Amino acid sequence: MTSRAVRADKNADDLDVEEALALVRKHPGGTTETPRHPHHDATAWTDARAIAERAPRHGTGGRTGYLTPVAVPLASALGLTLAAPLTALTDLPSFDTSAMDGWAVSGPGPWSVREEGVLAGHAAHPPLTDGEAVRIATGARIPPDTTAVLRSEHGRTDDKGRLHVTAATRPPHTVTHGQDIRPRGQECRSGDQLLPVGVPVTPPVLGMAAAAGYDTLTAVPRPRVDVFVLGDELLGEGLPHDGLIRDALGPLLPPWLRALGAEVTAVRRVGDTEQALYEAITASDADVVVTTGGTAAGPVDHVHPTLRRIGAELLVDGVKVRPGHPMLLARTKENQHLVGLPGNPLAAVSGLLTLAEPLLRTLAARPAPEPYALPLRDGVQGHPHDTRLVPVALRGDRALPLLYNGPAMLRGIAAADALAVVPPGGARPGQETELLDLPWASGGIGVCFT
Repeated sequence: MTSRAVRADKNADDLDVEEALALVRKHPGGTTETPRHPHHDATAWTDARAIAERAPRHGTGGRTGYLTPVAVPLASALGLTLAAPLTALTDLPSFDTSAMDGWAVSGPGPWSVREEGVLAGHAAHPPLTDGEAVRIATGARIPPDTTAVLRSEHGRTDDKGRLHVTAATRPPHTVTHGQDIRPRGQECRSGDQLLPVGVPVTPPVLGMAAAAGYDTLTAVPRPRVDVFVLGDELLGEGLPHDGLIRDALGPLLPPWLRALGAEVTAVRRVGDTEQALYEAITASDADVVVTTGGTAAGPVDHVHPTLRRIGAELLVDGVKVRPGHPMLLARTKENQHLVGLPGNPLAAVSGLLTLAEPLLRTLAARPAPEPYALPLRDGVQGHPHDTRLVPVALRGDRALPLLYNGPAMLRGIAAADALAVVPPGGARPGQETELLDLPWASGGIGVCFT
């Protein structure tokens, strides 16, 4: 990806009008004052994320916050979190097996070779007698009274069909007792704990579970999410025209939510009326409802009135972050939350990472990502009071701030690897700044959208 750095002296164009006015305000007499922040009652960015992470634990003391575990077929369990220890249901291996293609031999050589070989998946063969060998495949069951397995490359047969050791590292006619045999229970015994609760289900975990005898896993299910895209001005296809614009969030949000561990159960366009929004929210039985737009106080901003109408509990009402400060989090039912994202695309992404990510992480019992920071290659102008989330590209051991990072823009984040968390007042070149990884940058497209 090619990218261009943001110059600190050109960053003001990316601030919204309210931010630009907040930078400098003059008294009538001409003196400059630091203004009172217009959203002084909003929640600090770090506090908002903590509230979202704790929200599902509301209620009885000691509640975990994650969804009720279910039995999930192995084929559907990738990306979930184990809700019960993975305990071996059998010894692994469950019988002595050959670790190599070669011959099972008994006693010292040379050996006479049986005609019929031993293949994997076949029943037990008769015991070997001293001086006897039999061809054996990797993974096949070891015949009783076998001393060792002689690898194919370490043996040869003479013109009389007798098997001899040829490996230069072995004295003539000898093998080490037990060599290249995987004894029963070498990896684990039945009842051994293989993995504890809380481990993410990865492809190797699925393989281990299958080897240990499992058909299903007890895991925390994916939180079900309904997405309601608000706005009569949105087009589903074609070019913008006559005051109508393309819906960018309908295509953007569902795969991103899946990357955060959610099962997206519905994506609906909802008209700009309070009744339409009320009906959509009250009809939803999802664990989380995500709305886009309508979180401010304009003539068609119906999220707050609708939440009051249904008696929802507002947990976060505005966050001190740019872009995306009008975002909100509410508890609409005992086991349902609503994340209200702003309508501007990058502002919605900010809300997604600020509120939806920690909420979904707790519901799915997923571990929190390890925080990390890198120095910025260029300075970033900050907001006087609020945190800024700025798209960056990772270049070696530095983070390169990108242009086109205004609230309505996606061009910057489309080229980004992460978002830099810029504190109030900004960050200078070389200053270490916390980064929020974008799922596809760290895990790859095929990994994060499973």
